[in-house]
Amino acid sequence: MRARLPLRLVRAAAFSAVCVTLAVLGHVVAGGSGPAAWAVAASGAAVMASAVPLAGRERSTAAISTGLAVLQVSLHELFALGDTTGPPPWHAHGGGLGESLGMLLAHLTATLITGWWLARGETVLWALLRSATRRLGELLGLVVFLLRPPAGAGTPRAYPHGASPVVRTVLRHCVSRRGPPLPAG
Repeated sequence: MRARLPLRLVRAAAFSAVCVTLAVLGHVVAGGSGPAAWAVAASGAAVMASAVPLAGRERSTAAISTGLAVLQVSLHELFALGDTTGPPPWHAHGGGLGESLGMLLAHLTATLITGWWLARGETVLWALLRSATRRLGELLGLVVFLLRPPAGAGTPRAYPHGASPVVRTVLRHCVSRRGPPLPAG
């Protein structure tokens, strides 16, 4: 099953919102300051543009988490460029290996949890779509069956036992198995 453009846009928007919000919150919690508004807007547009082509079919937990991790690293660097209160971007984000390691672990932990959460939502969404498609097909088949003209329509007949063609058409799919049970052998 493939997703058409409206569903792709909704899925990409949800992924983008989660990804950018996660990056902003991680940056604020680990770094103490928020990124510039232009950096958040640019990152949202970039994530949305990269997510729309990939939102055409169901993705696995590993694919979602990998994409999320790559985007988190990219957004971290973009937010570091847009951070007006921190050190200049040509420094290694300020406080050395300890701060960088802490931020890396924060991004990684949040990415794994969020990737799992998005993958569960992905599984539920596709299960609902498959179920809705199957039920819609069954409903359409029933409507076609009920609207079909009875066999021999147009020629009036007398039915000896009161069984009209409509009843025979409906009962045509019934199975009658009368008789004694078969031996167990």
